[in-house]
Amino acid sequence: MRELPPSSPWKIEELIVKTRIISITGRPAGFVTEISSDSRTTETGDLFVSLAKNVEDATKHAKEAALRGACAVVSEMELSELIIPLIRVSSVRETIADIASVFYGNPSLSLSMAGVTGTNGKTTTSWIIRHLCNTVGRPSGLIGTLEYILPGIVKDAPRTTPESLELHGLLAQMRDGGFRAAAMEVSSHALVQNRVRNLEFDVAVFTNLTLDHLDFHHSMEEYFEAKVSLFTRLGEQKEKKGRAIINADDRYGHRLIDRLARVPVFTYGQGSNCHFRASNIKYTAEGSTFCLDAKGRSYLVRTPLIGLFNIYNTLAAIAACSSMGLELRRIVAAAATIPQVPGRLESVPGRRNFQVYVDYAHTPDALENVLKTIRQLEPARVVTVFGCGGDRDRSKRPLMAAIAEGLSDKVIVTSDNPRHEDPMNILREVEKGFSGSSHETFVDRESAIKRAVELAGPRDIVLIAGKGHEKFQETALGRQPFSDVAIAASAMATKPLAGTSK
Repeated sequence: MRELPPSSPWKIEELIVKTRIISITGRPAGFVTEISSDSRTTETGDLFVSLAKNVEDATKHAKEAALRGACAVVSEMELSELIIPLIRVSSVRETIADIASVFYGNPSLSLSMAGVTGTNGKTTTSWIIRHLCNTVGRPSGLIGTLEYILPGIVKDAPRTTPESLELHGLLAQMRDGGFRAAAMEVSSHALVQNRVRNLEFDVAVFTNLTLDHLDFHHSMEEYFEAKVSLFTRLGEQKEKKGRAIINADDRYGHRLIDRLARVPVFTYGQGSNCHFRASNIKYTAEGSTFCLDAKGRSYLVRTPLIGLFNIYNTLAAIAACSSMGLELRRIVAAAATIPQVPGRLESVPGRRNFQVYVDYAHTPDALENVLKTIRQLEPARVVTVFGCGGDRDRSKRPLMAAIAEGLSDKVIVTSDNPRHEDPMNILREVEKGFSGSSHETFVDRESAIKRAVELAGPRDIVLIAGKGHEKFQETALGRQPFSDVAIAASAMATKPLAGTSK
């Protein structure tokens, strides 16, 4: 069954009018009832766009789509023996974005659009933006790592930023369902792959840039340039005058500001020259407060989120919503009711004399930030559980070990989505970052979490880092159900009330 909203039928020639066409074999004609990029779900009247990376797969998928009733195929490759017309294009990713924007009626133009990019903080900042918009009377959707929030429905998020076809369809659902705004995470992968092509943003937010994704981008410069592209596109928009919201306390943020001569820039941070400045920051286990200086006035901001990184996330969201035209006084008031962000320093319920938090921190910078935040709560001890993902940037593994060791009293290393790598090999590479031998190692993540809870004593804090909100563990056998929160809660519930094992 289709989950995306139907659109009025379009003639093929209307959909491909802006496409850079290499050749057309056959005579495409008639109306397109839907666009498909998955041959398994293609139906009669669909225009099938092939994203396959080689001729063999492209041919197989195109033939299957034709048998299922597709009216034509769009591909970068020359495909033989097709019984339906073939439209060859120079870039299939650009083409599918162009077609989708036309087919769904350019939905981003009907919504206040906030795009958030950066290494850390994308999820929380997007979550806060949506909450602030909703609270002050601008109903908003969400597209990001946690979930896709649409009118009347919440969908699981298979990826942070969907492919352009699905993305335009989701935004169309928001528009047609009465939403007036959308907050979305924009990943560097999505930027490189043109998934946000033909979207126009009211604001684009840059949170920070730290070590991550070098398995995909190969260097920090390449990674940075991918992020920059979201902001340079603001100056190329045809309908909206987009604004850039940039963390001025981040060194890459400074570099980004220097690149944006054609785009209005609003900065946030703790520096005296920031447009949105935080000072007099205070933390407790129940939340944070800070003084906000913005637009010539000062405000006391209260938020249930804790940690300096969440002050930055909140600042970014406030600056974004203000730049989208929302009243600053009402935005500040709404910050006091921000709901818990799943898997982001999420407190695991359990009536014990120690606390357990689950956090998505899976980069060196994120792990350091969350551990520093926990230290500010002045626990008796910090017990940290973490691992590093397989088939991902290997350079950060020993770095994360050194950070965990330096900021924890006890470290337990374990698996974190090993994927197709040998879990033991990953753990050995992580262990190279330890200077001592006081850490423990468990290949089985459930055993590691149970051990951490077993070790916890009065006023201790246990941090389970890496997977956060995820409900699976990804191994060579695929994805199996797994929840850090559920396992930790179960371990807390079964732990004896008196006595601890050190």
